[in-house]
Amino acid sequence: MGEGKRLVDKVAIVTGGASGIGAETARVFAGQGASVVLCDVNSVLGRSVVGEISDGGGNAIFRALDVTNEQQWTALVAETEEMFGKLNILTNVAGISGRDPKELTQVTPTAGGMLEDQSLDKWNQIMEVNATGTFLGTRHAIAPMRRAGGGSIINISSICGIIGSFANAAYHASKGAVRIFSKAAAIQYAPDGIRVNSIHPGFVDTPMTKPAHSNPELAQIRLEATPLGRFGTPRDIALGCLYLASDESSWVTGSELVIDGGLTAK
Repeated sequence: MGEGKRLVDKVAIVTGGASGIGAETARVFAGQGASVVLCDVNSVLGRSVVGEISDGGGNAIFRALDVTNEQQWTALVAETEEMFGKLNILTNVAGISGRDPKELTQVTPTAGGMLEDQSLDKWNQIMEVNATGTFLGTRHAIAPMRRAGGGSIINISSICGIIGSFANAAYHASKGAVRIFSKAAAIQYAPDGIRVNSIHPGFVDTPMTKPAHSNPELAQIRLEATPLGRFGTPRDIALGCLYLASDESSWVTGSELVIDGGLTAK
């Protein structure tokens, strides 16, 4: 690994790694010297990202993972520790908005419907992926990180985990859960040298936000709400993940890293 790389000799699991923030985080981590286990339910895209990383000289493998399945988490973490000898970093990126996947362009301010139209099944699905998935990943990372002498867990929340908006209520609830869960976990495992932090992206151009940003009126509303006047990129968030994954943040735990172009400062 080259001089100056910030994650040399680190082993990282990145969920939601097939696209968007997860894919860019995997690229950045590998580029900074980490061995990356990239996970997603989309095997085709996931393997493509791994191929790209490998072609660029990075070290990455793909593993299929449904973050709501505890047996898959158990197997993944065990295999990671067996293959690489340790686990230093977990980045819980996998998440869903609750929007109808057939909706190519969002036509209403609310992605996923108003609260009174929210079904219990959809509520449970969003909470299971966004909140329970984060819990399961964090829970299963603790023991190997303790054996490694510490580690960093990075949980992707949202500005919707801090403030209200027209996004659907289940999404807000799930991201708020990630925010407070991260603080509780940080306090519990600080004695083990395991740091847990949350990241709160604003409006970022990703496949998940494409339906909203494809509507010029909605896109303009979001841009006007963002003081820096542009949408975020997956790399903007991945570089925040890099900071929290690196030893540069060794005294940072239980924090909220807001990367939103100034939106929540207003």
